[in-house]
Amino acid sequence: MLLTLILGQQERKSAKKAPEVYRSTARLCDPWSNSFVQLKEALAQAIARLTAEDVPSPRMNAELLLMFTLDCDRAYLFAHPERELTPDEESRYEAALAERSRGVPAQYITGHQEFWGMDLIVNPAVLIPRPETEHVIETVLELQASRVGRQTSGKTRIVDVGTGSGCIALALAKELPSAEIHATDISSGALEIARLNAARHQLERIHFFQTDLLDALPGEFDFVVSNPPYVGESEEDTVQLEVRKFEPHNAVFAGLTGTEVISGLIAQAHAALCPAGWLVMEISGTIADDIRKLLEGWQNVQIKPDLQSIPRVVMAQKPTT
Repeated sequence: MLLTLILGQQERKSAKKAPEVYRSTARLCDPWSNSFVQLKEALAQAIARLTAEDVPSPRMNAELLLMFTLDCDRAYLFAHPERELTPDEESRYEAALAERSRGVPAQYITGHQEFWGMDLIVNPAVLIPRPETEHVIETVLELQASRVGRQTSGKTRIVDVGTGSGCIALALAKELPSAEIHATDISSGALEIARLNAARHQLERIHFFQTDLLDALPGEFDFVVSNPPYVGESEEDTVQLEVRKFEPHNAVFAGLTGTEVISGLIAQAHAALCPAGWLVMEISGTIADDIRKLLEGWQNVQIKPDLQSIPRVVMAQKPTT
């Protein structure tokens, strides 16, 4: 979830704005100008502005926000460099750039984020899905494949705890069409977005519940899956400012150490899983050893690294006896 956002990172200091950058970008928001800004010029100005304001990946952000403004793809930007922006497009692009400059994540500005090949709607009620979380999906699919042939009668039952945008539940529903998928969240706002994403991708068969973790959820499950909050309050200063300021606090932070929510989830998952069922969670490297201790008594406990060799996904099997 927060691979690029936590630990070892310091708050970015506001860079001094070069006067020439503001002279070059002034036309983007000048309603009295009689000239029109060409696409290539608007893009160059935006890149210079975001660079001066120390926004990460300024070119990518400038292109993304321009594609959002014009409702086009990247190929269009490069195929039509002489295309002139209308005053309304200039105004909307300027507004988007201003929001990004003050730290609002681009995904909240555009309202979209890609995950597992799906375009998901996001807003500040939900955590922005990140590529690292796709390792959770991969792990569940690998475990499910190993169960094929040994499985008893009945559908595989999976619950995604703290579903947020619904990204995990939707990806698993997409890949396992015969599975029974449930998803929980304590936030009504998050569930609204998750249901909307399920409808957009025709995955309405997912069952959504507003509850704290697995509280009062009926039945036994073959998989309990989660991307829980796992950053400790003691680490708050190491988290990027835009995450602390704009993403939902209770989806990022989990008590003083970062294990408080996971500790409760492990206990509830043990009660909710059928014998030999699996708990699969995303974690951070800083709490990996603590999670191993919390999983004492479970079987086949493994922690898988992400592409940067950081401990990222923990899986543990409930004993059969």
